[in-house]
Amino acid sequence: MILGLLKRIQKEHSSVYTLLQSNNSLQKMIKAFITVLIVSSSFLSCNTSNENETFVNRIEEAHQKKSFLSKNAIQFDIKLEFGGKERLDAKITLLTNSSKGLIAFDNGSKIIFDGQKVHYSPDIPNEALVRFDAYTWAYFFLFPYKLSDTGTKWDNYENTEVDKLGYQTHKLTFEPGTGDAPDDWYVVYADKSNNLIEKVAYIVTVRGNKEDAEKDPHAIQYLDYVESNGIPIATKWVFWEWEAQQGLTNSIGNASLSEIGFITTKPDFFTPGSNFKSN
Repeated sequence: MILGLLKRIQKEHSSVYTLLQSNNSLQKMIKAFITVLIVSSSFLSCNTSNENETFVNRIEEAHQKKSFLSKNAIQFDIKLEFGGKERLDAKITLLTNSSKGLIAFDNGSKIIFDGQKVHYSPDIPNEALVRFDAYTWAYFFLFPYKLSDTGTKWDNYENTEVDKLGYQTHKLTFEPGTGDAPDDWYVVYADKSNNLIEKVAYIVTVRGNKEDAEKDPHAIQYLDYVESNGIPIATKWVFWEWEAQQGLTNSIGNASLSEIGFITTKPDFFTPGSNFKSN
């Protein structure tokens, strides 16, 4: 790199290069200065990487990721409202490795999904939202255990909100081709006192483009943690409008989770019925 720079000086600034050739001390000073810049840049890059890794590790430890993944599946009831209207009332079952899930409704309808396909009962009322429902609520629940998945990218985030001192805050993006919506991003706030996730700002691009999504960012707040088999799980979600400078602004929805427990599923548990549709 240093030799390349000297050759460039020789080509573009011959008089300067002549001076450098005739002054060994000056050459040594410039080489030393450039070396310091290279080392400093490498150190800062390494330090940032280590800081992001530490942030993720602390959250995963606080959320007992290893213990969570040692279980087969988790099941819970969820009641979700937006704008004062019921959006979802169902029982959700998820494999802890996030490879499969099932949403069961009181009327017997089901949505069954894996990493590629979504299968659903023919009487599901809103087919247009089936894929969104299958992956969105499962992802929000499993979020603390997916921070180091393949394709995740972490960066420091400058939190300028009034209560910034109470949180560690970093930004999650994704490598191209990751999941259904690689253009999504998440700003993750971990409570400094216990390293549990309290807030996550995000955009949703699965039904649009990134530019439009960034005009309307939202956030989910994880509250009322309880332990199931020693693993902390938020039993209350609050959804907000979000702004980078202010953070949470207007509440737009909420969810309550209950009857949370780990189960072992049978081999045919996630097998769709013969009359199911696929998306």
